[in-house]
Amino acid sequence: MEPAPLASLQEEGEGEPGESPSSAAAAVPPRPATHHSLHKYAPLDWSAYFDEERRVAIPDTEDVFNVYMAESEGPVVFCLHGGGYSGLSFALAASRMKEKARVVSMDLRGHGKSTTSDDSDLSIETLSSDVIAVLHTLYGDSPPAIILVGHSMGGSVAIHVAAKKVIRNLHGLVVIDVVEGTAMASLIHMQKILANRAQHFPSIEKAIEWSVKGGPLRNIDSARVSIPSTLKYDESREWYEGLSEKFLSCPVQKVLLLAGTDRLDRALTIGQMQGKFQMVVVRHTGHAIQEDVPEEFASHILNFIARNKIGPNGVEIPGLIKKWQH
Repeated sequence: MEPAPLASLQEEGEGEPGESPSSAAAAVPPRPATHHSLHKYAPLDWSAYFDEERRVAIPDTEDVFNVYMAESEGPVVFCLHGGGYSGLSFALAASRMKEKARVVSMDLRGHGKSTTSDDSDLSIETLSSDVIAVLHTLYGDSPPAIILVGHSMGGSVAIHVAAKKVIRNLHGLVVIDVVEGTAMASLIHMQKILANRAQHFPSIEKAIEWSVKGGPLRNIDSARVSIPSTLKYDESREWYEGLSEKFLSCPVQKVLLLAGTDRLDRALTIGQMQGKFQMVVVRHTGHAIQEDVPEEFASHILNFIARNKIGPNGVEIPGLIKKWQH
């Protein structure tokens, strides 16, 4: 399930009828907040968590994708956010993972700072092709070892990319809190959710405050980094149709991270019994596991890399694996 409908929050003692709201994605108003609680929700800059922000222009197209990058050695943990989020959804986790691996987090089409010839085209085929194009533009024909990590809609994109079997040196697939059955069921309500979304907040701080008080996030610091870059989005059934079988067919090591005790469908239940993937239930968290518990999430990713002996170029030498163990 993606973010719930937005609803404006009002500070106690506030409520000026003539006040004109501004978009949540707009710049912070020049007038400083007068209420002390707004400082708690002030935006945080990406540079405290990533080392570089890069614009990746896809050759022979008008598409330019924004990516955040951390570290320069080790295997690449390539992160794909959910619908309505951005690459900064992985910011807090990246600051932990970059101790042992490279982290690249991409703003998908229609999200964050990425710009394309058609930002409204969020078909699974287009989103998958975008990821493949970014990876090829960044690394050419000789990429380092890559682990695809996808949250919700991004998990579906990661599965479709892996299933195409065109990414050279792909060594792992991590899917965060998306199961075909429950995802498909949630789409029934998505049109109503989108129709009821508030379009404006009086300030960025208000949007951040909403995201942790009545929205999808529970970690204030993560919201302060990721929420300012989020955009509106549309959902599509094709993101999730046939997802379980496609996930099981991906020829790499796989782990499914779930928030709470989600219900697996028949294909995943059988696949788990047959040992085709690892399932980890992360308790006491919301849908955005990587934002709510970034330290625990990063530990799961790093343990996945170490357990499967994935190094900068594939299977790692034993000495480096030993160094990674806690």
